[in-house]
Formats: sequence, C-alpha cells, structure tokens
Amino acid sequence: MAKVAFIGLGVMGFPMAGHLKEKGGHDVTVYNRTASKAAEWVKRYGGKAGATPSEAAKDADFVFTCVGNDDDLRSVTLTETGVLAGMKPGSILIDNTTASAEVARELEAAAGEKGIGFIDAPVSGGQAGAENGVLTVMCGGDPATFDKAKPVIDAYARMVGLMGPAGSGQLTKMMNQICIAGIVQGLAEAVHFGKQSGLDIEKVIEVISKGAAGSWQMENRYKTMIAGKYDFGFAVDWMRKDLDIVLSEARRNGAKLPLTALVDQFYGDVQAMGGNRWDTSSLLARLEKK
Repeated sequence: MAKVAFIGLGVMGFPMAGHLKEKGGHDVTVYNRTASKAAEWVKRYGGKAGATPSEAAKDADFVFTCVGNDDDLRSVTLTETGVLAGMKPGSILIDNTTASAEVARELEAAAGEKGIGFIDAPVSGGQAGAENGVLTVMCGGDPATFDKAKPVIDAYARMVGLMGPAGSGQLTKMMNQICIAGIVQGLAEAVHFGKQSGLDIEKVIEVISKGAAGSWQMENRYKTMIAGKYDFGFAVDWMRKDLDIVLSEARRNGAKLPLTALVDQFYGDVQAMGGNRWDTSSLLARLEKK
C-alpha cells in the first residue's frame, strides 16, 4: 500500500481514483476543482479530500493528475498551490491527462529540479474502460521511475507500456487518436453506404466484422450508430481537443496527416449540428443530415 493523491475527478478520474483505493488498496487523497465532486468521491470510497492540489499531494508517494488540457495541467502542478509545491523528494508524479508532448517534457524538467520523478501516462479505453479498470496506459519517462509507478498504475489498467522518454506517452496517444479518427469515418461511410443500398446492416456487420474490416469501433458502435443514438461515450468536443494536439504536433514535426485534418473538420460539422457532447461515432449523423 502506498500513499496516493489523485487530482481531477471527471468521468475518467473519478473511477480511476476509486480503483486505486479499492483494487490497489492505497491510502488515497483526492482533489477536484468542484469540491462537491471530491466530497462525493470520499463518501463513496473513503479516503480524504484536500483543499488544494498541493495539500492533497503532501507526503504522497505517488500523485496522479487527470484534467482537461495543458493549461489545466499547469494550474494543478506548477502554481503555488500546485502538486509540485507539496510533493516530497523521491515521490512520483503520474499524469493521465491527454495533453501535448511539450507540456510533458516541461513537467519532467520542473519535477526533476525538486527531485521528483515524472511519467506522462495518457490513457485509452474511454469512460467504460475507466469504470471497469481496464484502460490502456501509454507512458513516457525514465525506466527506473516507470518500474516504480507501474504496479500502482496497474490498479486501473489492463495494459501499461513504456514508450520512451518523457513525452513519448503523449505521442503514442496521438497515434491512437489518428487511428480512431480514420476508423470511425470509414465505419460511418460504410454504414451510410449500406443504408443507401438497402442492405440489412446487422447481417452485413455480422459478416464483415469477422474479416479484415473488423475493429473495436465496429463491434461496439455499429448498433448505436444504426439506431442514431450518440448521447454517450467519448464526446466530440474531447476528440477535437485531442486532434488539435495531434495537428499541432504534426506541424512541428513535419508529419503529413491529410485524413486526420479532414476528419477534424467533419467533427467541426457535427459540433455545428449541436453534437458537441455526442459520441465520436456521430460522424454518421453528419452523413445522414438532410
């Protein structure tokens, strides 16, 4: 058992912190910008809530952050009330936010000046993966630091891998989102094509999902897509935030991402339809718009 702090109790962080407490058996202190959410977590899981990130992180062996974006991350780590102001030398900061590789390297440097380890550890698997404790965690950082952090991360993960130095976890997550963007658009077009052709989509998917066209998106999203149900899952707003990070990094490293840029525009169309909080599979709704 370790002393752990968890900062950020959104749809991902709330259950992830819960797994650290229940499955991992750790002593967990939480912080959330909206204090009522932290109080709700404590009522459900036990543990304690801190008034600030630095207070929650005081004396912790491992501190986890899972917030919205680079600016949110800096505010809970680098400010006077941020976790680095409260963490002790020898402890480890693990960031589960999907953020830029730049901010990951910035945090590693800031942590290192205080004798604190750092791992950037964005996750994949969505809200269901967080709730079930089966997330895929892509890590960047020093191997010795990773080896210490992995047994704790395992409480909410089914796969944890070290991809390289700081920032590598975020770059891996970017690749993940590039793949998803193309796959979902392809699935949306295929379902749209099948409907226009008068095919029984259920029968078609039953067959093609067992071949080379099969994917997680096909297995888990085709029924809701056919039904036109999108009020769940990974929101379009979040995907556009992630794709903005991807495209910004591509401009920096010279990668050519024409499909990703196009799908990002398509998600912009979905937002214009009022689908900001719809699941990413709502690309079909754009194709079916009259």
